[in-house]
Amino acid sequence: MAKRISVRAPARIDLAGGWTDVPNYCNTKSGEVVNIAINQYTNCIMEIDDERKITLSYSTDMPTGSGLGTSGCMNVSLIGTILGPDYDSEEIAELAYQFEALLGNKGGRQDQWASAIGGISHLTFNQENVEHQSLNPSNEFISWLEDRLLLFNSKITHVSGDLHKGVWDRFHKGDKEIISALDKIREAGLSMAKAIRDESKIGVVNSLKLVMNGVDTLGLELHDPFRDNLEPHFSTGDVSAWKAMGAGGGGVVGVLISDTCVRDNIIQDLQSKGWMHIDWKMDKIGFHRNETIL
Repeated sequence: MAKRISVRAPARIDLAGGWTDVPNYCNTKSGEVVNIAINQYTNCIMEIDDERKITLSYSTDMPTGSGLGTSGCMNVSLIGTILGPDYDSEEIAELAYQFEALLGNKGGRQDQWASAIGGISHLTFNQENVEHQSLNPSNEFISWLEDRLLLFNSKITHVSGDLHKGVWDRFHKGDKEIISALDKIREAGLSMAKAIRDESKIGVVNSLKLVMNGVDTLGLELHDPFRDNLEPHFSTGDVSAWKAMGAGGGGVVGVLISDTCVRDNIIQDLQSKGWMHIDWKMDKIGFHRNETIL
């Protein structure tokens, strides 16, 4: 019997705590990450014909190397397609991570878990264990985030593994500056989770500023591709905070504006510099599987 299996899996925004989900760090102390699944998707379709021959295809709304966890959601969609409906979201997330690890990915788990689960997540990583807490602020607060946090694709490609290597080499050598920066990013993850639970807008701003400071301490090159375009807006106060959505060095950057009245001007200015604005909404579902008999 011929059938088609289709799975859609969302990308994610790393609000705070990214880097601390990597085993290098969370094998010694807990990683603390807050992220949001968004309506940028990977779709995986598997067709099985009457002779049991299989055709598999992918499509993505965002490029790899964007910093939105593209490879993670690609593998969530693949694993979700292969395994069938008897596996829950957390099982899909962990198997997608383990699959990437077999392929040599030395990153963390946040991308797969954000994609599989959906919504706003506070994820705590302790060695191989993951604790997931859904953050469920009001629709008004979610709308505030969607309106104020602008996403831009800088169109500068990067390979996160290359960026990670220099940081983790210094971490393993006991570099106090790197360890302090990662601890600061971890603290930002915890404070961001509290800010969203309390619906504290100033808490969100301060947590993002803490991430900015921590990432700059890891290496100025991680934020340098964005700095010249964003610092003028940051210095005037039109931009409250900003950060790379992935490891940095290019890809997508998140820009938190101070007021919606400056939104159009900032979008226009950054687009004039070659950046692409990505309009986003939160995805509440996570990965979605559909099976059809042909």
